[in-house]
Amino acid sequence: MKLFLIGLEEVDTVVKELKKKLKKFDNECIVILRGDLASGKTTFVKNFVKSLGDKELVTSPTFSLQSVYNNNIFHYDVYNKSLDEFIALGMLEEFEKEGIHFVEWGDEKLEGLLKSYGFNVMLLEIEKKDDKRQYILNG
Repeated sequence: MKLFLIGLEEVDTVVKELKKKLKKFDNECIVILRGDLASGKTTFVKNFVKSLGDKELVTSPTFSLQSVYNNNIFHYDVYNKSLDEFIALGMLEEFEKEGIHFVEWGDEKLEGLLKSYGFNVMLLEIEKKDDKRQYILNG
């Protein structure tokens, strides 16, 4: 577990740490992002994609459920979907695609299911602390 208490402008510190950890999984991993509304989940993904030199517009896939960047960065938002709905939409199969998968609002049930299928799963919890953010990176 790694803990960071930083301003949003310093989020690259957490991005660098995540990239180091992803190397042990050969960049094949599911990163579950947890945090309250407006805590910075999508901002984190934006900074991650930007760190790869990709200039794609990163937005929250709340209504589209999934966005794909650079052909191997997948971004999901399951805020208004239950686990059963997510499975019924065939989204579990998406995790078999090579790359890094960011899942906003993934709960403990999804995390457990993914681990039971043998996926590499990391958890990034983001919490607002006044004018800073606390990032806890597990995995």
